[in-house]
Amino acid sequence: MAEYTKCPEHYIFGLDIGTRSIVGTVGYREDEKNFRVVGQVVRMHETRSMLDGQIHDIDKVAETILQVKNELEQLLQYKLENVCIAAAGRVLKTVNVRADYEFEEERIIDEEQIHTLELIGMEQAYASLQSEMNQQIHMYCVGSTVIHYYLNDYIMLSLKGHKGKKISADFLATFLPDEVIQSLYAAVEKSGLKVSNLTLEPIAASELAIPVNFRLLNIALVDVGAGTSDISITKDGSIIGYGMIPTAGDSFTEEIAKRYLVDFSTAENIKIGCFSGGKIEYKDIMGIAHTVTPEEVLEGLEDTISNTTQKVAEHIKELNGGVPVSAVFIVGGGGKLPNFASSLAEHLDLPKERVAVRGEEVFVNIHFEQKDINLDSTLVTPIGICLSHLAKNTNFIMVSVNGTQIKLYDNNRLTVMDAAIQIGFPKENLFPKRGKTIPYYVNNESRLLRGEAGDGAKITVNGKEESLNTKISVNDIIEIISSTEGSPAHGTVGELPEYKRKGNIELSVNGKKIACPRMVKVNGTVALESYEIIENDRIDILDYYTIEEVMEVMDMPAPDYFYINGKEAEIDDRIYDGFSVTCEWENEEEVMNEGEELHSESEHTLQTEDKKVSENIGKELSESKTKAEGQKQSDQGKIAAEEQNRKDIHILVNGTQVTLSGKASYIFVDILDFYPFDTSTAGGSSIIMTVNGLEATFSTPIRDGEQVELYWKE
Repeated sequence: MAEYTKCPEHYIFGLDIGTRSIVGTVGYREDEKNFRVVGQVVRMHETRSMLDGQIHDIDKVAETILQVKNELEQLLQYKLENVCIAAAGRVLKTVNVRADYEFEEERIIDEEQIHTLELIGMEQAYASLQSEMNQQIHMYCVGSTVIHYYLNDYIMLSLKGHKGKKISADFLATFLPDEVIQSLYAAVEKSGLKVSNLTLEPIAASELAIPVNFRLLNIALVDVGAGTSDISITKDGSIIGYGMIPTAGDSFTEEIAKRYLVDFSTAENIKIGCFSGGKIEYKDIMGIAHTVTPEEVLEGLEDTISNTTQKVAEHIKELNGGVPVSAVFIVGGGGKLPNFASSLAEHLDLPKERVAVRGEEVFVNIHFEQKDINLDSTLVTPIGICLSHLAKNTNFIMVSVNGTQIKLYDNNRLTVMDAAIQIGFPKENLFPKRGKTIPYYVNNESRLLRGEAGDGAKITVNGKEESLNTKISVNDIIEIISSTEGSPAHGTVGELPEYKRKGNIELSVNGKKIACPRMVKVNGTVALESYEIIENDRIDILDYYTIEEVMEVMDMPAPDYFYINGKEAEIDDRIYDGFSVTCEWENEEEVMNEGEELHSESEHTLQTEDKKVSENIGKELSESKTKAEGQKQSDQGKIAAEEQNRKDIHILVNGTQVTLSGKASYIFVDILDFYPFDTSTAGGSSIIMTVNGLEATFSTPIRDGEQVELYWKE
């Protein structure tokens, strides 16, 4: 067994576990700028143990990792125990969702509502992803970006401080499957190593290809590998988005193979020959020798390159909120084709000089002790993995939520809300909950009585009271006490705006004006204004009375004969505001005595359910009945004379000529026999009646040539 010398404590072992190969790199930071690589080993997978960045055969991958580890240990004469790794960008899952949050009424938007909207967006993204994958796989959210905000469906740059009834947002969320992480950890541990840090390949590549001082700018890094093109976006000092499209260098190789009738390996050599600038010689599968120039090969690849760069450009814009970035850096073998960068610039509408392939210049501060190292793009990610560990800005961290340890992907922007989402804390228990809502109906129109709002969740971080947007870090202890529910909804009939607005119904009964309370029925039964509304009540606020109901209000017996607006009526005919009613009883003496009793009461108080209608009607009613009886006898004596004196008159009703006939004289109510006006159904709050511009009643005399107005008041 080899003897190992002591390695300096600041040595970093980075492992790039790729689909075709595994690259191991060991180095250390010499100073703030320079990193020295003391050993690097590349081993190809002997079998297809990995596909598209996902480990399929853990044991086989572990064997290859062990080979890399052993070779590095022999080279360095030092035992390696801890390693930094990266999850492939090609296993990232990106989801676009639209989230909406609507309020009961317009309000000023604050951070709490914006956080609620973001939480709704994240829940929808999780649900969309689970539906797409059609299985319950635990996912880590490694990044989320708001592409657009909307206020009342109008696009906005920011929502805070604006007033509106509905807020929305387009979200782009990126997830990493838990099984990817678990399989990486399992393969590494089987090889005798312990994971000290895990990052994402797009982030690792950015560590080397996009210096920190560039990250304030809006830049895209495109790593064009064999099967995929991985993308990361920087802005305002951070990486704000990650993505991938499943097309890259192999698609160019496949096109060459089809065009020149060669196998994949020969096609790959022809593609590499395009970088040299000299003539390319090859043999096709028929054994015939050919010679082509790089220009000819590139000309044949124009469509394939254009299709690929168009997809890359579209995804860059999507990750960047729908707009192009300011510049693009390209790494990876596929991106080295001479016309790849110019094609991408064209699809992004950027000047050609703003899209550049990052070559040896990215290694300016990287020093290699091995002399035979080929400085190409395959080294970017493994070295970036080491640098990412040193930067300490991309890792999985552990926090405690209500006593449960959970793992979070640390993107330098973690908040309590991220921890709540990861542990599956119910959204409804984070924000204030309203008490029970009561649905009901008023005149067949659906309504809601809303309960009171409760208190939001109580949150502490390390014992200190905090909020959902409080930033968290490794080993934080988070306690979340569920939000509370407010008082249930309640309300009475008397509080309904229709009831308060319309007021009493005023009638004339035997010449005496009385005020009847607005009639209310709940589920077909008369109800008091103090009635407490319950779920699904059907409330009708009526604009009319029947004669029976009027007599009940007046505490009088039902009449034997009655007339509405001078016209004999049925017991169930409707009496609206402003109508005139004449009542007659066969036992007039009994009614007279009842009237006297009412007159003797202090205020002749008439009381309905829970509302008093006070009228002095006893004496007036008696007098009215006497007059009515006398009028009846007088009318009988006049019938014969009237039959001889009948005459027609012509009037204007609402501008329309109407002829009244069959009587010697006419009053206003006679118009209803000749002019179409519906009194059975209320068309408003009261009836307006005028004769020659003066207010009239149903008993106002009408003469030939007069102008009449008759309509419902709204």
